[in-house]
Amino acid sequence: MTAARIGIIIGAVLALTWITLGFWAFVLVGIAMILGAFIGRLVDKPIDLRNLFNVFRGKRSSS
Repeated sequence: MTAARIGIIIGAVLALTWITLGFWAFVLVGIAMILGAFIGRLVDKPIDLRNLFNVFRGKRSSS
């Protein structure tokens, strides 16, 4: 599945949630999707938390 198809599916789920259940349900579903993606990424490949914090602080890494 391509990234474009995944983006379309995520957008459709969020849009339908907003239309049927309202804004706060939309926010909750969005947070749940982000959390699920992060957990899935951890299962696939461990994330180096030092590099992640450096990204948020604006530091660049060579790897």
